[in-house]
Amino acid sequence: MSRRGNCHDNAMPESFYQLPKRERVRRQIYATRQEAKSDVFNYIEMFYTPTRPHSSANGLSPVEFEQRHSQRLIST
Repeated sequence: MSRRGNCHDNAMPESFYQLPKRERVRRQIYATRQEAKSDVFNYIEMFYTPTRPHSSANGLSPVEFEQRHSQRLIST
């Protein structure tokens, strides 16, 4: 998959980065590069990662998945 000319080589990272570009970066005008980096980091760590549902977690967000897992551990 890593050979030159393979159009699917970076499909996953491109798919991931299209969301912050569409939902966050294109709506902002940043004064500095550091401000842009900080805003994108906050978007990913504070909004995207904890709230977006993931197919590997049966459609639950990571926060919901962890809460259910903790409840199962406590009840057993």
